[in-house]
Amino acid sequence: MTALMKQPSFSLYLEKVDQKITQSLLEFGEKTKLRDACEYALMSGGKRFRPLIVILVAEALNNQLDVLDAALAVEFFHTASLIVDDLPCMDDDDQRRDKPSTHKIYGESTALLASYSLMTAGFGKIYQNAESLKGSPSSFSASSDVICTLALSIATQCSGILGATGGQFFDLFPPDHSLETAQRIISQKTGTLFEIAFTFGWLFGGGDRKQLELVKKLAHHFGFAFQIADDLHDIKQDGQENLKLSIAHMLGPEKALEYFQNELSSCCEYLKKLGLFTSSFKNIIDMLSHYIRFEKSLSRI
Repeated sequence: MTALMKQPSFSLYLEKVDQKITQSLLEFGEKTKLRDACEYALMSGGKRFRPLIVILVAEALNNQLDVLDAALAVEFFHTASLIVDDLPCMDDDDQRRDKPSTHKIYGESTALLASYSLMTAGFGKIYQNAESLKGSPSSFSASSDVICTLALSIATQCSGILGATGGQFFDLFPPDHSLETAQRIISQKTGTLFEIAFTFGWLFGGGDRKQLELVKKLAHHFGFAFQIADDLHDIKQDGQENLKLSIAHMLGPEKALEYFQNELSSCCEYLKKLGLFTSSFKNIIDMLSHYIRFEKSLSRI
């Protein structure tokens, strides 16, 4: 995936995201340990994959609408979740992206507050992007309040007890070790962040709101393909014994690969139905498929 991100067209988008993040950090007030922790977490080597999806969906819709604030909202939500995941009371990871986790540098209390700060800042970015629509052509300007309400509703549900928060709970305390539980964890913990990314790109990019459920289904299949690919890599790297509850663990590599291929095929179908099967998304699909087929590392995604 690193090679994909280095493509000139993608690099330009990602540079804009990084610049926007740097600008947005000025909105975090005076320079404090808390603000430093937020900046550290945001600038510690993330590939900006989810904000890129927001941008690429909007680009495919070709309405020339600025979705950078919405893209930042997704990155803020994602980064906030990673900070919490790494805490000793959660997954207890001392490193993230080959660097010390946020709590190892700034302490657990400050790390937790940084997560809160980024979550709330993400909701603020939704509002800011909706406000920017009011300067757009009349058809989009008139819908800005509706789009804001929908986006806030999606973000709230996807980050709450029925979304990523609940997914983390079941990851920590699975009621059993069934395939259904593994699917639920992926759906709530991984799929919801991709749902935010795809739906934000669609909403703020001027997509038909009547097709929003199709966009959510696309995100669901993409999230499953993405997570299974990551889990297959973990099996290759660490073996079955160190893998947390997952579809790859439940089914074994061969059947998990079939599952991945079916999910990726569904992704392509929904991308085509929605008019999103652009060269950019073809590249992403091909890269995921390539990594699985040749057992390349997916840890860089």
